[in-house]
Amino acid sequence: MTGGNTLIDPSLTALLPALADRLMTTRPGPNGLVVAGICGAQGSGKTTLAHALEHELAARGKRTLTLSLDDFYLPKADRNELGREVHSLCATRGVPGTHDMGLYSSTLAAVASAEPQETTALPVFSKLDDDRLPVDQWDSYVGCPDVVLFEGWCVGAQPQALDGWRGAINNLEASEDPDGVWWRWWNEALANDYWPIWRNLDPLILIRVPGIESVVQSRIKQEAGLAAAEPDKPTMDDAAVRRFVAHYERLTLRIWDEMPARAHVVIDRDDSFTFSITGAIR
Repeated sequence: MTGGNTLIDPSLTALLPALADRLMTTRPGPNGLVVAGICGAQGSGKTTLAHALEHELAARGKRTLTLSLDDFYLPKADRNELGREVHSLCATRGVPGTHDMGLYSSTLAAVASAEPQETTALPVFSKLDDDRLPVDQWDSYVGCPDVVLFEGWCVGAQPQALDGWRGAINNLEASEDPDGVWWRWWNEALANDYWPIWRNLDPLILIRVPGIESVVQSRIKQEAGLAAAEPDKPTMDDAAVRRFVAHYERLTLRIWDEMPARAHVVIDRDDSFTFSITGAIR
């Protein structure tokens, strides 16, 4: 599964009881599971929050499974094909349309219907290889969880109207998608393949960070961690990170603008990694 920060700030620990209370009182969905969404930009702390909630819920007798949107990226070959057939930017993982949401739905259905000793295979994506790992290297989960925590950078994001293009917002879009062809492709994918799934997430938890530069700096730190873990594999330098984050910028800004009004929980994280809940938990 996709990794995150291993140290938990006391400010985040302090939020766990209230968040666990919300999950404990959520009615299961049609598949018998509580499926919560955790949305946050790269390096915001969403994976750390998910695993901390796993431990908090375990102490209350609940079995929890964390799934990461990152692990459902399309294989590199499939994204390269999209890059040739649709738009060159489609080859870069990140935006809606570069995930296999059918695989997510089938994985969720499998764990929801699993018998107590039945094992479900969980896909794993390697960021250093930029590819999905072979099936024999996937993770596994035994039985059926009570709660699924589904975390990802655009989990719960709402598509825009098809006439929402107002021109490029950064150098990447200006030079490589000046007419919004790529944007229209991923926005349509978001509307058709993601939004029907997002609408069933309860609760939807949003973690906000101060700005795009915070995302860039967090991603640079992640690259350093990846390099230390597997020094024989290539990682991105600072310029490559900035280009990579530019792929995410438009939708990230939209999430920060529109999601707080409908998220069940909004958590703000500052650049010192202090977390606080903004407003009421709904």
